[in-house]
Amino acid sequence: MDDKVEGMRRAPEEKRRDPERTKARILQAALEEFAAKGFAGARVNEIAAKAGVNKQLISYYFGGKEGLYQAITTRWQSEESVFADRSSSLGALVAGYVRAGSERRDFGKLLVWQGLTEDGPPDPAFAEEVRRDLEGLRRRQQAGEFPSDIDPAALLVAFFAMASAGISFPQLVRAALGLDPASPEFAEHYAGQLEKLVEHLVEATDS
Repeated sequence: MDDKVEGMRRAPEEKRRDPERTKARILQAALEEFAAKGFAGARVNEIAAKAGVNKQLISYYFGGKEGLYQAITTRWQSEESVFADRSSSLGALVAGYVRAGSERRDFGKLLVWQGLTEDGPPDPAFAEEVRRDLEGLRRRQQAGEFPSDIDPAALLVAFFAMASAGISFPQLVRAALGLDPASPEFAEHYAGQLEKLVEHLVEATDS
């Protein structure tokens, strides 16, 4: 039987259960699976088993593996709005990104998987998010927050790279700092140090 037909047949029963909670369970299970294995390595059967549903329900709600992946990346991008905060200093923005990544490590791992393997469906929402972040940095540059000879695009890449170090280089964190890269202690220490670093650079620009 066609997966979509089977999924549609089960839909009325699922509506009586609580479709929103079911979708949330599916998304969380999928996030863990994609974060651990990447898009290519993730299996819908495993996601369904973790969520406690049949895989036809995943097809019904999300259209399959690709739709599920896109739903997860959209969810992350809707939550991640650090650079949009106009009231924070540049250093606080970077520190905020470190803390956000620490609280949602699975999302960070997913982003690293995307970069390492370049697998998964195209993600126009991510490109739009980068465009917004870049516009925010350009406005800050025009306001004199950092020098005019710094390329905002290169600065954005550097900020992302610095903020994701706990996920990208956990072995370096352990060796250099003696801290668990997944711990709140590391996140707070590293966020504070990056904030100081960026603020010192800004102060040097002003002097």
